[in-house]
Amino acid sequence: MPITGQRVVRRTLGRRLTRLRVANGKTRREVAEARLGISEPTLHRIETGKVPVTPANVRALCWLYGVDQSVTDGLAELALGTSQEEWWDTNPVLPDWFKLYVGLEASASQIQTYYGEIIPGELQIEPYALGVFAAERAADDETARRHVKLRMQRQKALFTRRPAPRLVFILGENALVRPVGGKAALDAQLEHLHDIVDSGAAEIRVLPFSVGAHAAMAGAFRILDFDDPDDPDTVYLESHVGAVYLEEPHEVDEYRRIFQLTYDVSVPLDDHPWTAGS
Repeated sequence: MPITGQRVVRRTLGRRLTRLRVANGKTRREVAEARLGISEPTLHRIETGKVPVTPANVRALCWLYGVDQSVTDGLAELALGTSQEEWWDTNPVLPDWFKLYVGLEASASQIQTYYGEIIPGELQIEPYALGVFAAERAADDETARRHVKLRMQRQKALFTRRPAPRLVFILGENALVRPVGGKAALDAQLEHLHDIVDSGAAEIRVLPFSVGAHAAMAGAFRILDFDDPDDPDTVYLESHVGAVYLEEPHEVDEYRRIFQLTYDVSVPLDDHPWTAGS
């Protein structure tokens, strides 16, 4: 998958430069003392993906680390993307903490999602999404419409990507019976879910009430996998005021275990009696 979005490119480039520095046995202070015009705080921000990076700075660092020309050229080209804005980077509707997720979503090779209470945004139709924002008491109708329009744009970008990512959703049965936006909106939403499954765009499963206690009761999460080893697999957890990105292997592995346990007791959408034939 392509590396997409300036925040994701910064993250990827920063990890690669960090690995080169460590392999060269240099500290950040030693790099700053090499008089490349890059201070220790600036190098920290570069390596942690916080700022745009110029090709000139990348080439200077690669020279210091003794990197060969082909790798240097590749990293210098990657640096151009650290200031290249995608549609979500400049959108005032999206909070900054979510813009990183959209970039990661656009680059992931697989996304596994568990949502117990609501249909996730990637799968929502407009009437259902409007019902969600109405419940959140948006500032005004225009704000809600802008959010929904953005959600539809994000869906289109996700489902038209080539090569397509593998998408797996586990939805709690509660999400399939709560009439968000009214009964007509819910009926249309369920039909849309079946259309997605029939098209092969995603695998959608249902976690029945009859299962009782289950491994994912702590709440919704997403696991994003990447083909590029410089983009670590990530668990995304969202709240009303921000998000947490977990990247440590033991953290991701634990969420994989939780997802698999939940997957094993779920059923395909088409086999669920309340939604079959919707």
